[in-house]
Amino acid sequence: MTVPERYQNPLDIQRVLNTARTIAIVGLSNNELRASYFVGYYLKRHGYRVIPVNPRATEILGEKSYASLLDVPERVDIVNVFRAPDALPEIATQTVTIGAGALWCQFGVINEEGGKIAENGGVTVVMDRCIKVEHARYVGRMHWLGFNTTRITSVRSGLQ
Repeated sequence: MTVPERYQNPLDIQRVLNTARTIAIVGLSNNELRASYFVGYYLKRHGYRVIPVNPRATEILGEKSYASLLDVPERVDIVNVFRAPDALPEIATQTVTIGAGALWCQFGVINEEGGKIAENGGVTVVMDRCIKVEHARYVGRMHWLGFNTTRITSVRSGLQ
């Protein structure tokens, strides 16, 4: 399925990442080997408040987990989705209901109906992009040559 360009606008991505403080991750797993866990861990390390939304867990990454977005008791800036595409319309509806600023759908989470629901509710939509990769790209953890170590060196350690 092709993703409409408006859901991958670099200016929207940068604005969302630079203004958000709280991210609810729908489908965050408590399994350390899952991509959602790694992304949540990364976002916490980089100063975001991460709120797990997973009805099968009580706590993930040291944070209370909620069964649904509607149960989250605080303001959410970004709803980050690690769920199957067919779950997106309901998640988009809940995103609008709680007044979140953005709906961010990870790689492969593509559902135009869900995108339209969020857009019509005044929510910025990012679709088929990884929030961790985009954060690294735009907030300075990576540059065009690779990861930005903030150090230039010619030291070679050789094979160990």
